[in-house]
Amino acid sequence: MIAYAHDVSQSDQEILMRGGLWAYILVGARHMLTGYDHLLFLVGVIFYLDSWKDIVRFITAFTIGHCITLIGATYAGIKVDEHLIDAVIALSVLYKGFENLGGFKKLGTSSPNLLWMVFLFGLIHGLGLSTRLQSFEMLPGQFLAKILCFNIGVEVGQIAALIPIVFIITKWKKYSSYKYFYSIVNWFLVAAGIGLFILQMYGYFHSH
Repeated sequence: MIAYAHDVSQSDQEILMRGGLWAYILVGARHMLTGYDHLLFLVGVIFYLDSWKDIVRFITAFTIGHCITLIGATYAGIKVDEHLIDAVIALSVLYKGFENLGGFKKLGTSSPNLLWMVFLFGLIHGLGLSTRLQSFEMLPGQFLAKILCFNIGVEVGQIAALIPIVFIITKWKKYSSYKYFYSIVNWFLVAAGIGLFILQMYGYFHSH
C-alpha cells in the first residue's frame, strides 16, 4: 500500500468519534506535525529568509492561505482528488528547492514574487488539509466549530514544527559549513518534490 502524507488513520477516526471539539484540535495538530510535504515546503521558505520579521510575514501569508481553503472548502463540501492535490503540493516543495538553488537565475529569468507564491501555495496546501478532514466521518452537529478546531490544531502543529526548524537554520548560519548544509538540504527538497510527485501520480493512475 502506498503511504500518503496526512493519511487518515483508524486511531484518528476513533479519537474524533469519542472526543469532542478538543479531539479535532489534537488531530489537526498531529496532521501538521506528521505532514512531511507541508513541513518540507516550510523548510524551503525559512531558508530563503534572513530576518525574524520576514519569517513572521511569510509564514503569516502561508497561514492565511491555507486557512482560507481549509475552512472554506470543507464548509462548502468542495473535494479535490487526494492524489492530485498532494502531487501539486509535492511540486511546491520542488519549486522552493529549485528557487533556493538559484534555478530561475540559471534560466536567465527572475523568480515570481515570493510572498504571493507562498500565499498561493498556502491555498493549495489548505486544499490538501481540507481533503484529509473531509475523509473523516464527522458526527452531526457543530460542523463549523469542528472545522475551526481542526484548523486551530493545524496552526498549533505548525508553530510546534517551525520552532526547531527556525532554530536549527538560524543557528547554522553562523558556521562556515552553512553553505554546504544549505545546498544539501535544498537539493534534497528538489529530489523529495520529484519523488513525492511521482508517487502521488502513480497512486492517482492506479486508483482510477
